[in-house]
Amino acid sequence: MRASRLVNVLLLLQTRGGLTAAELARELEVSVRTVYRDVEALAEAGVPIYAERGPHGGVRLVDGYRTRLTGLTADEAEALFLSGLPGPAAELGLGTVVAAARLKVLAALPPELRTRASRINERFHLDAPGWFHHGEALPHLGTLAEAVWESRRVAIGYRRPGADASVLRRVEPLGLVLKGGVWYLVARSGGQERTYRVSRMTEVRPEPEQFERPEGFDLAAYWSASISAYEGEQPDTEILLRVDPANLAAVTDLIGPSRFDVVGPELPGGAILVRARFAWDDEAITALFRLGSRVELVGSDAIRARLLRMARTALDQHGRADEGATGADDGATPDDAPPDAAPSPNQTADAEELALTSAG
Repeated sequence: MRASRLVNVLLLLQTRGGLTAAELARELEVSVRTVYRDVEALAEAGVPIYAERGPHGGVRLVDGYRTRLTGLTADEAEALFLSGLPGPAAELGLGTVVAAARLKVLAALPPELRTRASRINERFHLDAPGWFHHGEALPHLGTLAEAVWESRRVAIGYRRPGADASVLRRVEPLGLVLKGGVWYLVARSGGQERTYRVSRMTEVRPEPEQFERPEGFDLAAYWSASISAYEGEQPDTEILLRVDPANLAAVTDLIGPSRFDVVGPELPGGAILVRARFAWDDEAITALFRLGSRVELVGSDAIRARLLRMARTALDQHGRADEGATGADDGATPDDAPPDAAPSPNQTADAEELALTSAG
């Protein structure tokens, strides 16, 4: 374990230059005292490493020193090939680059590690987008990726959800994020970080001037905070459901085990009472349509009224089309086949975008 950490110290200093003991400690997840002991051990082993005191000090390697201790372990080689996402890399215009890099790494590995790494592609495959999501048209993603690399301002035409026309925005692109198969651009506009869905961009024009990235900006931390804020601000909708124990497994699969719990003893007739939690009323209504006769809503008069109104509207609209066409001998009744009100593939992503972005 310590030998691996010493190698990591060398590689960090070689790739990043001087680092403070506190920065090394954070990277290696050890104490500052452990870092100093590791530096002493490397110096005793003949590595030209030294520490400088003062506000501009830190741990450094002598200029020009390069270590060749870059060998991969078996687990590291496997993880490297498992981490590749050829689909997103191709969307960013890096498909051939990633393929070439993987080929070079594979060729450089010893035979035993090469065999183990090759088996990753044979036995594991990661398909990031959700079901029935066949990808969005992203003609501007490559241009955005290049602007992110070069820290170059871009002018974008952006069409917000529900808008008929796009508006022009000049932004400073800070990073690209792939979330649930949907690409988002994190950019600075008007001195604030904002989020834009790439598929809603009607045009992207790079501008000649570059910009200075905000000091200390961390894309992963920004995105994590945005997601937490979005999820934390969602209004909670709770409903009570009467469920037959025989249907409990199906209800669990449809709602999700983390979103409901049993709240009462067995009711007359053997049913049980459960509480289900949703982000908003529309999501609860969609779930109730999908659950159909497997559950019975208890209370929640406002949701019940909306549910009945939507069901009557659907029956009125679709029932008229079937009158006289199929007859009444097919044995199907409205109660036999409750409508499946599954949301459109973009519904959730649109809601997330509205919450994540503050672009006006």
